[in-house]
Amino acid sequence: MTAPTTVTTADHSVAHPVGFLRARGARVRIVAWVLLLVLGSLAVVTVVTWQLLIRATDARMDTALRTEIEEFTALTASGRSPTDGAPFASVDQVLQTAITYNLARPNEKFLGYLDGVFRYQSRQQSPVLLAGDPGFARLAGSVPAPVEARYESAAGEVRYIAVPVTLAGDPARGVIVVAYFADQERSAADDAALLMVAAGAATAVLAAVAAWLVAGRILRPVRDVADTARAITETDLSARIHAGADTRDELGALVRAVNAMLDRVEDGARAQRRFVDDAGHELRTPITIVRGHLEVVDVDDPADVRATVGLVDDELERMNRIVSDLLVLAKAEQPEFVRRAPTEVPALLEETLRKASGLADRQWALVGAPEAVLADLDAQRVTQALLVLADNAAHHTVPGDRIVLGAAADDATLRLRVADTGTGVPAADRERIFARFARGSGAARRSDGAGLGLAIAGAIAGAHGGHVEVSDGVGTGLPGQSGPGATFTLVLPLRAESEVR
Repeated sequence: MTAPTTVTTADHSVAHPVGFLRARGARVRIVAWVLLLVLGSLAVVTVVTWQLLIRATDARMDTALRTEIEEFTALTASGRSPTDGAPFASVDQVLQTAITYNLARPNEKFLGYLDGVFRYQSRQQSPVLLAGDPGFARLAGSVPAPVEARYESAAGEVRYIAVPVTLAGDPARGVIVVAYFADQERSAADDAALLMVAAGAATAVLAAVAAWLVAGRILRPVRDVADTARAITETDLSARIHAGADTRDELGALVRAVNAMLDRVEDGARAQRRFVDDAGHELRTPITIVRGHLEVVDVDDPADVRATVGLVDDELERMNRIVSDLLVLAKAEQPEFVRRAPTEVPALLEETLRKASGLADRQWALVGAPEAVLADLDAQRVTQALLVLADNAAHHTVPGDRIVLGAAADDATLRLRVADTGTGVPAADRERIFARFARGSGAARRSDGAGLGLAIAGAIAGAHGGHVEVSDGVGTGLPGQSGPGATFTLVLPLRAESEVR
């Protein structure tokens, strides 16, 4: 692979190959690393196998050399010619007989030297003519004792054993040499190594193709993450990463984690936009009122100033209440909004009734509270929701009306209710009144407040995994009921979902 060349007006520089691979992307890097590992492994296996074959070949040649010498010794040990059984007449005859009666293997050569001069050789063809090599003759032709050695010939390494031959009554000195052309004998090992190299190259190509395909499949979720990130804008956070068929591996966990993070980001952005929109929507009116009265106030008229200050103070108090309610609703979408703990329901209702009785001059009562119920909930948040419902009931009743708190529970559900004998809630408004800034219509409509109370109660119930129901007050058993009345009920799970499982 040729590295890219970066040309400038001043000089020519060549980018580093590692930097090139890094610039080409993770898929190329994965394929490059796979190729590196495959080629490295094949190189190690090839070299080790070649060395083992070479060692086995060398051991086989050494064994063959010693065997041939043993055969020569056995052939001439009797001192008689195997041709006619007559005693050997000379050293020359011994050499001729020994070389004639032994068949040389391929790449093997038998030679006979008499008084340092070449005399006989086996008929097996050899890569070079050792008989005419004076250097080899000097080393092996006149040895006084058996010698096992190596010689670098024109055809490469020669491994040989030279054994001196003598005969009683003959002053001549002979030498029998058994030689192996080692490089030619090792050619089978070299051919095997070349075959392994060729097979390794083909394997590397297949591994590269497979790595390219597998890397593309593995990195698809990563590309989806990048595509999804590019698709997300400030106004559109709805894009999600497509989960493949098999999402049980680490990449599937990555996809789920990123999608969950995007859900949280979208929820946070939605809550932020909702908070800004709600605050701008509801605060615009009191700000306009304050600005309008401040523009026309007569600073020289103390009565007018006092009236304007009182109005501004009232509007600022209303703005403060709106901001507080909006903050509660914003926190309701956070996981730590509710902190559950085992709570005694009768004690919770008694404490809530004690606090609610100061909201207005009504007939407050606790009816139908269970004697002993332990629920897993956030006592402060549930009290806040009940007080919101109690305050709502107080604003829709008149002095003398009754407002009662009660509870009921079964094996899985806790129902906390606030019922009143007031104006009631029309059926058409029962879904709408839980929306932010929503108010009842007709007789159920109240002039003050931002319309966030019931939304807060619904958010608290939802954070507990429950909801709020509204029904008529008729049938609640409230004596002296003057109007149709209304019953708001917090329906909450008695235990947290994790405990139920």
